[in-house]
Amino acid sequence: MLTPPLFFVAVGFALGEGGLGVDLGIMSGGIHLLAELTLVLVLFTDAARIRLACLRQEESLPARLLGIGMPLTVAAGAAAAILLFPQLGVWGALLLAAILAPTDAALGQAVVSNPLVPLRIRQSLNVESGLNDGIAVPLVLLFAFASASPEQGIDAGRWLGFALRALTLGPLVGVAVGVLGGRLVDRGIERGWINEPFERLSVLGLAALAFAGAELVGGNGFIAAFVAGLSLGNSTRGVCARLYDFGEAEGQLLGLLVFVAFGAVLVPAALMHATPAALLYAVASLTVVRMLPVALSLLGSGLRPVSVGFVGWFGPRGLASIVFVLLVVEGGQIPGAEILETIVVLTVLLSTALHGMTAYPLARRYGALVGVRGEAPEHAEAMELPVRVRHAGDLS
Repeated sequence: MLTPPLFFVAVGFALGEGGLGVDLGIMSGGIHLLAELTLVLVLFTDAARIRLACLRQEESLPARLLGIGMPLTVAAGAAAAILLFPQLGVWGALLLAAILAPTDAALGQAVVSNPLVPLRIRQSLNVESGLNDGIAVPLVLLFAFASASPEQGIDAGRWLGFALRALTLGPLVGVAVGVLGGRLVDRGIERGWINEPFERLSVLGLAALAFAGAELVGGNGFIAAFVAGLSLGNSTRGVCARLYDFGEAEGQLLGLLVFVAFGAVLVPAALMHATPAALLYAVASLTVVRMLPVALSLLGSGLRPVSVGFVGWFGPRGLASIVFVLLVVEGGQIPGAEILETIVVLTVLLSTALHGMTAYPLARRYGALVGVRGEAPEHAEAMELPVRVRHAGDLS
């Protein structure tokens, strides 16, 4: 099945260095800026869909996938990286694993939108992919900071200061922008000061304000954007209803542009530097590094092995991993950056192809299997909520 991400990667590859050699003008800072803007908007709009009250009420599978499965995935990915690429060191291995930990529901659209797949499974995969981007941000930043430190050791004081600024100033700015900014926009809408087109554009303004405000005071803009969306979605309901569709459309557009740049610039370079070890790691990242932690996290959940295997397989790597590796490599201070970039690009490329092509047929077979048997755990209606592709935190 030809999915939009796979199509746009192919278009980029055909037009770029791997095909016609057309200069798309994305070789320098343009792709970096596009990646940053995309991640800021995706984090903001994903978080704005999260309903904290619903998450607290549900004994959900996403809690297991995020609280147990994701840390185990990072640990397993780091162990595999140390084994295959010892030159990366411990911090470089952890950085690689953190970059590849987030999943992307857009690559498994046929799964999270297929009514044949039990609702609980669809919603769990959808929520997981919406939240793990934001969770991965501080891990990527901290591991990148540690990896770029001098070889003689980590300056504990400097590292602690960096972590505290990232994890305190960013969230503080995010809360202020989400709560106060959301209320101001809502008040402007109520009084007729803002017309409909600018209501929708305000999502870009709030996301950008959170990012820029945090960077200005020494915090982390990506964490601020995520917290701002979370605060907005749980404090100002009126404006959110008007912003979701626009934010989703803009996020998808920017995401597909990133896939074009990915196919035009990053894929040809990665294929030139690909090694058997890099390919082996990419395959492992999509299989054992993902599926074993998922299986461990779902012990005692009541799901049958077929459901555990299905959830484990559909952990595609996509937009977040592309954006993270671009941001890290563009900094130019990470040892082994070329190896790291090659592995990430190969992993995302394989995922785009394999998950895109298997999503529909496997979803049908799995849905038919559990539908015929009709066993309770996979069909539990406790999470019967609207599914929206890509913005996986939608619990409204």
